[in-house]
Amino acid sequence: MADRKGAAQCRYIVPALAQGLGALALFSRECPSLTPPEIAQAMSLSRATVFRMLNTLESLGYLVRESDGRRFRLGPAVLGRGFAYLASFDLVEIAQPILQQLRDEAGMSTHMAIRDGAEIVYVSRFAARTTIASSVQVGTRFPAHATAMGRVLACELGTAELAALYPRRELRRYSEQTPKTLEAFRRILKDDRDRGFVVSQSFFERGVCAIAAPVRDKTNMIVAAINATSVDSHVTIEDLNGNLKDLVLAAAAKIGPWLSTGKKTNSRFAT
Repeated sequence: MADRKGAAQCRYIVPALAQGLGALALFSRECPSLTPPEIAQAMSLSRATVFRMLNTLESLGYLVRESDGRRFRLGPAVLGRGFAYLASFDLVEIAQPILQQLRDEAGMSTHMAIRDGAEIVYVSRFAARTTIASSVQVGTRFPAHATAMGRVLACELGTAELAALYPRRELRRYSEQTPKTLEAFRRILKDDRDRGFVVSQSFFERGVCAIAAPVRDKTNMIVAAINATSVDSHVTIEDLNGNLKDLVLAAAAKIGPWLSTGKKTNSRFAT
């Protein structure tokens, strides 16, 4: 029955639309611009097909051509759709004033992220009112296993779910503290789950500290994570595990009760 249902759904897929969306997904922070041959190779498509697809996306504003005339990058239409999507999140709307207050009370940059597979996506940001502020922007993606908020968002995943996210078992390291294997990541997540929050120093980026806490909906499901970040030289470990940790946990606890379980605030990412 499941196979027949899947086959029926495949019959209704529009190949050209799927290819266009697939092309947009190739662009990332690591690959901000691509040439048509690079896209053709990545998607196993003919250059003629890619030429028509790129020209269509360019005409609609989803891609723009760089000054050399050869490379493409994401256009303003993608950003517009992204902000429209975030605006539809009651989660983001509810969290904004709470994150702003947390920023002012902690004197640190504050963020909120959701999980998309093995990555986290920043959906809200308030930079600290100092010269030392986070430069992370809304829409930025980071690997979940290497970040404090990613650990919060993954800490309640089951064994099978983690295995599906990390089939290769070996994980990329970003610092000396980053887990190298799925087994090591599981051990870290167990401690995070028992603790209920994450305090990190140079876990992802050297010299940067963070406190992260889960945002739970009315069913106690983790739907997002928030953090407060600064540089290590401006915050002591005692503050991180003391007053600052309490502020972050209190802010996370304020967001959850306002979330409606009747609306799909973040069901795609929640686990």
